[in-house]
Amino acid sequence: MHQYIEVEENTTEEALEAALKELGVSRDQVSVKVLHEPTKGILGLGAKLAKIRVTLKEDISSTPEAVLHEILSHMGLEAEIESQIINGSVHLTVSSDNPGILIGKHGQTLNAVEYLLNCILNRSSLVKKKVFVDAEGYRERREQMLTDLAYRAAAKVKQTHQEIVLDPMPPRDRRIIHVTLQSDEHIRTYSRGEGMMRRVAVTTRERYESNSKQYD
Repeated sequence: MHQYIEVEENTTEEALEAALKELGVSRDQVSVKVLHEPTKGILGLGAKLAKIRVTLKEDISSTPEAVLHEILSHMGLEAEIESQIINGSVHLTVSSDNPGILIGKHGQTLNAVEYLLNCILNRSSLVKKKVFVDAEGYRERREQMLTDLAYRAAAKVKQTHQEIVLDPMPPRDRRIIHVTLQSDEHIRTYSRGEGMMRRVAVTTRERYESNSKQYD
C-alpha cells in the first residue's frame, strides 16, 4: 500500500529533487532507493540516467484501520478491526457490541462509512486505494439475500411473462442482481430511475429485445 514514484535524471541528486517537488514533501518524509547510478557510456553511447524510487513513509495515523477507528469513535462505537489484503484491495472487518448501529437499514450506514473512508484515504493519495468495510458478516448475508431475491424474481417473470421492478437499491446491491441473472438466457435485467430511486427491472429476453431502444 506504499506510495512511490520512479524518477530518472542526470544525477541521483537531481532525481531526488524532482521527486520531492512532484510529491510536494520534504526529504524526511520519504525513503529513497537507487535503482541504478548514471553512466556516461563510451563516446556518448550507452549512457544511462540515474534512476531512483522514492517512497512515501506511511503515517500510522492515516492507515485505513486508524481512519476507520476515528470514524467509528465519532459514531460512539468501540470496535475491533481486522484487516486483510485481497486481490490488492483492503478489506476491513469490524467487530462491535452493537453492529446494528454501524450496519443500518439495508446496510445504508455501512455503505456510507465505507464511502467516507475511501474519500478520506484517497483525498491526497498518489495511488488510489479501494477499501471495503464489513461488520459481523453482513456483506455475505446481504449478498445471499439479494441472490435469492434475484432468483425468485426471475422465476416469477418466467411464470407470468410480466416485468418486475425491484425496490430502489444502491449500486453495490443492483450489481449483485445483475450478475446473478446475467447467465439466464431467458431473463434480462436493466436499471431504471435516477439517484436514490434507481431500481433493477427483471424482464423476459423477448420483451427486453423488443423494447431495447428505450433501455439505451
